[in-house]
Amino acid sequence: MPHRHKVREIAQQSGLSEATVDRVLHRRPGVRAATVAEVERAIEELDRQATQLRLVGRTFLLDLVMQAPTRFSAAVRTALEAELPALRPAAVRARFHLGEEADVATMVETLRAIGRRRSHGVLLKAPDHPDVAAEVGMLAESGIPVVTLVTDLTGSRRLAYVGIDNAAAGRTAAYLVARSAPGVGAVLVTLSASDFRGEGQRVESFTEALAELAPGRRVLRVSDTGGLDPSTGTAVGATLTEHPDVDAVYSVGGGNRATLAAFAEVGRAPQVFVAHDLDADNSELLRTRRVHFALHHDLRADARHACRLLLRHHGAVPGPPTSVPSQVQVVTPFNLPRAFGR
Repeated sequence: MPHRHKVREIAQQSGLSEATVDRVLHRRPGVRAATVAEVERAIEELDRQATQLRLVGRTFLLDLVMQAPTRFSAAVRTALEAELPALRPAAVRARFHLGEEADVATMVETLRAIGRRRSHGVLLKAPDHPDVAAEVGMLAESGIPVVTLVTDLTGSRRLAYVGIDNAAAGRTAAYLVARSAPGVGAVLVTLSASDFRGEGQRVESFTEALAELAPGRRVLRVSDTGGLDPSTGTAVGATLTEHPDVDAVYSVGGGNRATLAAFAEVGRAPQVFVAHDLDADNSELLRTRRVHFALHHDLRADARHACRLLLRHHGAVPGPPTSVPSQVQVVTPFNLPRAFGR
């Protein structure tokens, strides 16, 4: 029974005698299971109290760095700000570096500036590019841990990944398309950028699963729109004109209002539309049943987990820094969480 506390402290916490606690700790015979459980519970309580004491008076400064459409980065920022007070008694403050364009040079300069200014950790959504990975390595070398959000960085020295299980999300989307809209029409897949690893994983898994579940369906990709409405609308409109058999959509990277507007322009509507995330746009589109399914994960839980990983790195809370992908939740107009306006 590993612990870091004195027998006297455990006895005081549990209300047992020091002799009884000593017997439990040394696994001597003749001790009731209920007594062992009381000692274990007392040790857990002392561990939590010690963690709280370590956090008192400590201030941590974190940086959220994202390249994503404003509708999504705003949702992540809101989730992070909602979770920061729960990290008390430590005082955790955040700086925000949010941009819409997937620009590697800008991302590298942002990370470099954080390294000069110092930080207790970076929460990062960035393109999967060697230059970005190299800058993450420089931050790690200087003692600044990086946790990747939503999309990971291949071969980087990031501390951990936090976010949705992208491969499972892609397979889930394929299942929803195949079962909700049987047919042989083409499926339109929209990405915000081809160099976001998470989006690539979603599309690869979707394509593989769809080939098994609906072999007659082709997959058409529209990519590098930034997930922004103007560029997405133009690219989707051109694809729909060229391919009149498109009757389903898997939106990996957003721009869903523009995608639906492009369908309306050619006088059609998708049989099934699967989107990602419950941002402001998708929540409304889901309520009005223009989007049929949203693949959701709890951003607040992700923010909380990411912050605790950074605190673990600094020894402020116990436990190893491990990557645990979030479970995929399928949301329909009938189980839209109340927080998103059901």
